[in-house]
Amino acid sequence: MSSVLIPATILTGFLGSGKTTLLKRVLGEAHGSRIAVIENEFGEENIDNDILVEDRNEQIVQMSNGCICCTIRDDLRATLSDLAARRRRGELLFDRVIIETTGVADPGPVAQTFFMDDDVASQYLLDSIVTLVDAVHAPQQLDTRLEAQRQVGFADRIFISKSDLADPAAVSELQQRLRRMNPRAPQQLVHFGQVPLQQVLDLRGFNLNARLEIDPEFLREQEHEHAHGHEHDHEHGHEHGHEHGHEHGPDCGHDHEHGPHCAHHHHHDDDVKSFVFRSSQPFDPARLEEFLGSIVQIYGPRMLRYKGVLSLKGIDRKVVFQGVHQLMGSDLAAAWGPAEQRESRMVFIGIDLPRDIIEQGLRQALVG
Repeated sequence: MSSVLIPATILTGFLGSGKTTLLKRVLGEAHGSRIAVIENEFGEENIDNDILVEDRNEQIVQMSNGCICCTIRDDLRATLSDLAARRRRGELLFDRVIIETTGVADPGPVAQTFFMDDDVASQYLLDSIVTLVDAVHAPQQLDTRLEAQRQVGFADRIFISKSDLADPAAVSELQQRLRRMNPRAPQQLVHFGQVPLQQVLDLRGFNLNARLEIDPEFLREQEHEHAHGHEHDHEHGHEHGHEHGHEHGPDCGHDHEHGPHCAHHHHHDDDVKSFVFRSSQPFDPARLEEFLGSIVQIYGPRMLRYKGVLSLKGIDRKVVFQGVHQLMGSDLAAAWGPAEQRESRMVFIGIDLPRDIIEQGLRQALVG
């Protein structure tokens, strides 16, 4: 049983965003999957007692549908190791883990646990970080709390709750703001935690694969902003739309009707920002490795998530890389197709990253 890694999902979001509502739905649904929920905070306000069979002394609670719930006793590493050990011994039965963070938690250290601790890494596979955003209170929270921005920056998927209670124009503006902070996380409006389980679990957000989802509207916005002076081979922002499930035309008309440059009316100067680098010139492998290694050393604490699909000189296969803070991994992916344009695409999400320095270093690592 222990040879198969246990998938883990990190559920994060600011206070009142609906994490517990979503969790209750996940736990209460008859999905046939036994889920272990690890909570930073455990009390009556979280999981309803009527779906629990209590054993307070153990701090591990069996639920009536076969799921289990526990608090973080010592630290996350110890809790995960203990759960896995009890699973191996047959004392606990569960198929996957969901970690619910506190509302003000930074998901970065939680994610790093799955890579930095050998015992945890040998037993668990971090699947994704899912972030809930409260449509009513998020604008103020993002303005005042860096933790809320970090949660958005780390996300593999963003669920926007309470949109029915907010002004539609404000929701649209919020979506644009979130897209600028994290263009690789699909966004979805949700009501009362009613989210299909397949949109929460098995998202493979940390898989090293050749899919790099970048919202096509974000690419168009960047091209508009940098059309003067920056030469990044930015002419083809339309071709990424199928990867993301978006099928919009050249304007932003799916949420609003402001014409092609609708995303530029209200730019919030968030600390967490993102940018995309693209080039049809291949990279020199040694120069690129040296440069990426140096920026991760210098700026790693401010780099939340970054990923790329790369074209390297002398290598006929795609190379994928991604990272969290200073932790970076890379791997060979499928070969470039004969009719496929070889283009490197990279997205960086971080706190006040020096975009000009990073882009200049990447350009200097190109074969030129």
